[in-house]
Amino acid sequence: MRLQGKKALITGAGSGIGAATASLFAEHGASVFAVDIADGRLAKCHADNPAISCLEIDITTEGAAETIIEQAVTALGGLDIVMNNAGIGYFAKIEDTTDKIWQRTMDINLNVPFKICQLAVPHLKQCGHGRIINVASVMSKMADTGLTAYAASKAGIAGMTRNLALELGKFGITVNNILPGAIVTGMTPALQQENIADIWARKSPLNRLGQPIDVAQVALFLASQDSGFVTGHDMHVDGGMLLKQ
Repeated sequence: MRLQGKKALITGAGSGIGAATASLFAEHGASVFAVDIADGRLAKCHADNPAISCLEIDITTEGAAETIIEQAVTALGGLDIVMNNAGIGYFAKIEDTTDKIWQRTMDINLNVPFKICQLAVPHLKQCGHGRIINVASVMSKMADTGLTAYAASKAGIAGMTRNLALELGKFGITVNNILPGAIVTGMTPALQQENIADIWARKSPLNRLGQPIDVAQVALFLASQDSGFVTGHDMHVDGGMLLKQ
């Protein structure tokens, strides 16, 4: 029960990494406020878990970040942990990257996480041991054709995390990045195809793809007291993929 009595907010918690993390945090004693879009997955995923409260909302709508923080604090009675996990990725070469693609990628992957952090800080200061966990990507340190907007947004959140760690450390708040590699989730449908899955599995020295629970276990460490002297860190959860770059 590494998070007994803790209060955690997790975005993008209706599937994949977010869903696995919400369930794991609850298993370890946390009360969780789970956020995702209104497509039915969120409530279905956590319907039988009384430790998890749910809010369906498009995080990019005006005032959404304020609503999320307000309702999370009300539902949980405070806030100890914030995990910005919601993300989106479009495959588009530079000439095909429309303003809409660029803006939506930046809003979901960078702008809203910044706003959530900003609004959460006063509550994290009150608890004296706050945790912010931002989900970046190995793409913040590497490149691939067609992922310019995605890579830029993830590099941005990685840089934001390091600066927040420097600014907030004196309040007992740690701020860290998780950099997933090739993880099998709804955002990576290509990894369901055997030929593509094999190619990406071979990019890891462990010769396998990652699963959402692989990331959730690292998030648990970063959310717990075990990581009390870890801040501003890029936690690679990529099976060693970046070793080959």
